[in-house]
Amino acid sequence: MPTPTLMFGRKYQKETNWITLIAMSGFHVGALAAFFYIDAGAILTAVALYIVAGMLGIGMSYHRLLTHRSYNTKKWMEYFLTWCATLALEGGPIFWVATHRIHHQRSDREGDPHTPREGGWWAHAGWIIKGKGLHRDALLLARYAPDLRCDNVHMWLSRWHWTSNVIVGLALLAYGGIPYVLWGIFFRTTLGLHCTWLVNSATHMWGSRRFATRDDSTNNWWVAALSFGEGWHNNHHAHPTSARHGLAWYEIDLNWMGISLLRMFGLAWDIKLARIKSPMSEDVLVPGEEAVA
Repeated sequence: MPTPTLMFGRKYQKETNWITLIAMSGFHVGALAAFFYIDAGAILTAVALYIVAGMLGIGMSYHRLLTHRSYNTKKWMEYFLTWCATLALEGGPIFWVATHRIHHQRSDREGDPHTPREGGWWAHAGWIIKGKGLHRDALLLARYAPDLRCDNVHMWLSRWHWTSNVIVGLALLAYGGIPYVLWGIFFRTTLGLHCTWLVNSATHMWGSRRFATRDDSTNNWWVAALSFGEGWHNNHHAHPTSARHGLAWYEIDLNWMGISLLRMFGLAWDIKLARIKSPMSEDVLVPGEEAVA
């Protein structure tokens, strides 16, 4: 009988997830429809929500806080950032965290849910459309996120993750009408999905490699620009628990800046960082931070 991780990957994820396929198709149609309603206020609202969902949510919460525990924060802040992440419409915290932990465990090998070695489109979006098992087998996924499974708030957010967009969508409809909904929900969410998916696909196909990791991860500047720093993916795979992915001065990492801002206000501690060498070959670490190999 195959191990649980081997149940993931293209040859295991064969069933079409029709709910996801129909929903994603609808969001793409809505995103295109937004261009028929050019409205400055609606576009600015979409930009603001893109930052909230993509930076505060996916980057700072789902990825660096919940998945890798790169830093600690107060529980109310953890729950707030996690709620922000649900606005990205990438599933609840247990689904997202478990899938990403499996990806690191089996990166670019059999059992990786989304490796480009099984096709670029598969790594980008095919694994979601054909990944019925990923959504259905909640108990299996929960094995990879026992810390979240024991938390009633994260369990609730995992089950009702879609409600955040309903609430925000109704608020936008009441405030600005159809243009605000099309830009703030449909266009913003569709763009955010593709930018996150690019981390799965593009940064395992194109870019540079600073570290000789066992996978195909690369550093890709334009993916990093679209995803608030998640595109420095080779750095991340070499130092997965580091809260900072942009290791060089020119590798802009807005998610790390956000964590640093939390630290300034006493809302982030036990921050883990990759050990970085200065030109004088001395280790550079900010006091209070923990070095990781």
